[in-house]
Amino acid sequence: MFALVLADAFLVVIPGETSVTALAAASVVIGDPSIVAIIAVAALAAFVGDSACYLVGRRVGLERWGWMRRPRISSAFAFARARLAQSTAAIVFTARFIPFARLAVNLTAGAGGVSAPRYLPLAALAALGWACYQALVGTVVAMLLPGAPLLAILASIAVALVLGVAFDAVLSAPGRRTRRR
Repeated sequence: MFALVLADAFLVVIPGETSVTALAAASVVIGDPSIVAIIAVAALAAFVGDSACYLVGRRVGLERWGWMRRPRISSAFAFARARLAQSTAAIVFTARFIPFARLAVNLTAGAGGVSAPRYLPLAALAALGWACYQALVGTVVAMLLPGAPLLAILASIAVALVLGVAFDAVLSAPGRRTRRR
């Protein structure tokens, strides 16, 4: 789980979220590993991954590689830069739950000069909140399906994916309207 969550910081197609949710469901159904350990490991991995992205942004900037200069990526960086200037805590916390936004915000925070003493505590708290949320989803689903361990794990993954897609849709809806205008 640690490796998946860590890799998810850089490659958003890695199932970091679903690994936490599934392991939490398994914890409820099987009784091992402990939910506290799952949250601690997931939070640590998320924090390490986000901090690594921050350091990459600080060292590399936002224009070194071709993919960073693509219009959609550049606009994501510009959006992140504007939001970081307005409300660092709100954007770091929100972005932790949105895969592509998380990458853009962490890189931009590093490249944009958000100081490490300001960024790192926020990233740590956001990682802990995210880990608790993912574990809660798995726990609730497993409690609703106590007699079917495999079904509980699969259902927790499905619920996590649906919640993620819904969250992305809600957050991106105002941005789509703004771009059309």
